[in-house]
Amino acid sequence: MSSQQGRGLAIVVSGPSGSGKTTLVKRLMMRSPGSHFSLSATSRQLRGDEVDGVDYRYLSRMEFTGLRDGQGMLEWALVHGEFYGTPRSEVLPYLQEGRLVFLDIDVQGGLQVKAALGAEAFLLYVLPPDWRTLEARLRSRKTDAEASIRKRLANARWELEQLPSYDAVVVNADLDRAVEEAWALIEARHRNLPEWLADGGRAYLRDHFELELPS
Repeated sequence: MSSQQGRGLAIVVSGPSGSGKTTLVKRLMMRSPGSHFSLSATSRQLRGDEVDGVDYRYLSRMEFTGLRDGQGMLEWALVHGEFYGTPRSEVLPYLQEGRLVFLDIDVQGGLQVKAALGAEAFLLYVLPPDWRTLEARLRSRKTDAEASIRKRLANARWELEQLPSYDAVVVNADLDRAVEEAWALIEARHRNLPEWLADGGRAYLRDHFELELPS
């Protein structure tokens, strides 16, 4: 699907680790063969079987900061001593072609993209069904130490608190249904977050995540 309004749409998909956002993005991109996936850049070294240009664009610290200082980054952050970010070249040329651009980034980056692009950004939050499921998904990976899991859970709590800053939300209790709902929101550019919160969403967060959002 390309934009019917001349320019494309940057679709930021965020959610806590374990929400299933990466799988959701892959399924959504299958619905739009002309879409583009925005590859993030990082200053950290490759790990294991990672491939430059596939997992990340691996830059030296000097290359990254030079790009950042030259306004070449749409969003960026310093995480555990390393830089991560989205080069503008991964997004803006494709928007000009009227294409959908998917960004699988965290909430902090998503809010920066929203500030930079305004209405050309569509921020979709992927919510796991409940806190217990989120924790179970993280532990089932069996790739992280307990300290890392606890840190991810703490980050998840903060990211859940940022939910009202996003445009739209889907609950990923069933992947097929979540894909259908997300695609319908994107096609209509339906920013359903305010109505979702008003129509039981606040109670859902309170009951399933013990999260009380301010009114």
